[in-house]
Amino acid sequence: MFSPVFPEQIQGAAYPERAIPTLPWLDTLAQRSAGPLLRHWRNVCFSTHDIVDRVAGLAMAYERLKDTDLQPAAQLLRAALARDGLTDALVAESFALVRETAARLLGQRHFDVQVAGGYALLQGLVAEMQTGEGKTLTATLPACTAALAGLPVHIVTVNDYLATRDAELMGPVYRALGLSVGVIVHGLAPDARRAAYACDVTYCTNKELVFDYLKDRLTAGRPSNPIHRRLHRVAAGAFSGDGLLLRGLYYAIVDEADSVLVDEARTPLIIAGRGNDADERTVYEQALDVARRLRCGSEVTIDRHARRVRLTEAGIGRTAELTSSLGGVWRGRGRREHLIEHALSALYLFDRDTHYVVHDATIQIVDEYTGRVMADRSWERGLHQMIEVKEDCPLSDRQETLARISYQRFFRRYLRLAGMTGTAREVAGEFWSVYRLGVATIPTHRQVLRCGAGDRVFVEADARWQAVVEAVAAQYAQGRPVLIGTRSVAASERLSLLLLKAGLPHRVLNARQNREEADIIAEAGEPGRITVATNMAGRGTDIHLGVGVADRGGLHVIATERHDAGRIDRQLFGRCARQGDPGSCQTLVSLEDDLVVAHAGRIGRGLARQALRLGWHWPALRVVRQAQRRAERLHARMRAAVLKIDDQLESTLAFAGRSE
Repeated sequence: MFSPVFPEQIQGAAYPERAIPTLPWLDTLAQRSAGPLLRHWRNVCFSTHDIVDRVAGLAMAYERLKDTDLQPAAQLLRAALARDGLTDALVAESFALVRETAARLLGQRHFDVQVAGGYALLQGLVAEMQTGEGKTLTATLPACTAALAGLPVHIVTVNDYLATRDAELMGPVYRALGLSVGVIVHGLAPDARRAAYACDVTYCTNKELVFDYLKDRLTAGRPSNPIHRRLHRVAAGAFSGDGLLLRGLYYAIVDEADSVLVDEARTPLIIAGRGNDADERTVYEQALDVARRLRCGSEVTIDRHARRVRLTEAGIGRTAELTSSLGGVWRGRGRREHLIEHALSALYLFDRDTHYVVHDATIQIVDEYTGRVMADRSWERGLHQMIEVKEDCPLSDRQETLARISYQRFFRRYLRLAGMTGTAREVAGEFWSVYRLGVATIPTHRQVLRCGAGDRVFVEADARWQAVVEAVAAQYAQGRPVLIGTRSVAASERLSLLLLKAGLPHRVLNARQNREEADIIAEAGEPGRITVATNMAGRGTDIHLGVGVADRGGLHVIATERHDAGRIDRQLFGRCARQGDPGSCQTLVSLEDDLVVAHAGRIGRGLARQALRLGWHWPALRVVRQAQRRAERLHARMRAAVLKIDDQLESTLAFAGRSE
């Protein structure tokens, strides 16, 4: 847990953020090894009974207040918090006031478990609250309390839809207490961003927040290393802060913390400048032509899930032979191999309607974790242009890196950090070892009534898709709503065609329909409604059941593939059986799925195939689960490698006076 930082300790700092100390390798090894043990000890010691009882004891006093008395009461609390800090007594008063305000304005009174979750967030922990337990409302408790104490609060969500929705839903509570609330979404002008970050509470997406931070770094031009910061101030004088977007990194509450802090930690975020060359298209076309002529296996090795291609010695020789007559950039061995590896990546690692979509003759990246289009993002170092040539799109300007940072390095810089998610326990050790975040498991308000409808494995993908259609038809006949989760745009559209042939009316939610998201989600719980969705419907979406649906068994969720992390599957299943409602879920997968092909191995797939022919499903299910665990371990190693590179970059470039 991060140590408390109160307003009086950071007054006068132009851009407060935490300096991450560089530890000797032995200390780093010890802290990562001891992480799980320390995490368990922290959870055992953490208790919320006292704060829940205190808040309940203050309920009567705040219920007697008139509506016009709420803001004056908040101002008195603001003064007390600024004077005494976040003591348990003042926190309880603040929570009781926020609870009463939400009950009056929203008709939603925080449950005791939400009070417990809010206290965990204020203590700098990850609150594991099951899906449907009201994390959006829970966040108002620590957010209002910290804002009244003078700390600018960032509530970080995974997409623009959730940021806008949550700010609109919870805005009346903040404003009733005299607090301002802002929202950061894609496409917002710099002045509007600056105004939103100047609010007491700001809802924003993780990507927009990090890119705005990098823009501030470029604007300020100051290093993050403490020694070089001091030297910079001596040389350049005090920085006024003019032109900066953020006010610093004070307190962040990260919604869907495992997605932001763990799943997306593999990929650094980069701000790039424009560079172009009139002859680039010809070079990219030549590179793709050569790459298509190389033989996979003997001349090229491909690891799709590690996103890596390598030229073998035979491939290097063959590349030199094929490009010997081209001249120009092809004469240098390093440049030649770099271009060919980019071309191979474009051909074999990045698939249309999975990793990107083509819209209006432009390449738009699809976020693999959320299923959403990232219209303003592009791959760096010529890869984006290589894919544009592959898809016969107009060539955009090449991106040259100006600044980069990973989520791991960025979020560790907050003076106070907390998170909330429904799926934290699998990565609790990583939360501690990387971010010093303990995990507090919060009980559910009502008993979870979710039931499994039986997982099935098929040898071939076609048989799986047919079984999905049959399962949907059976639920549709009962008048139950069905949500089908797919891993890619292509898969969702393939299933859509099969449903149309079967005469089953449905709606599709993927990167092509992201503007209709709110309408599709609003109708997804109606009787007989069928919704086919990518990961866009897997996190943060609240599907309300229509009239009579609960009596028919509630929402039925079907997963058509296992994801690389079991937590993502649990998030999809969490769309049903929320807050005491009934619901059911099932998984229908095949041995031809990418996850199984990449991580089960030939022997595992062979055994599973033989077991299915004999009518035994449990051995095949075991193979699929083992493949998923292998994928999880691989990604954990990749995240550790990114963190190691980050730490090396921090110390190496700090020697030159800069880090990003």
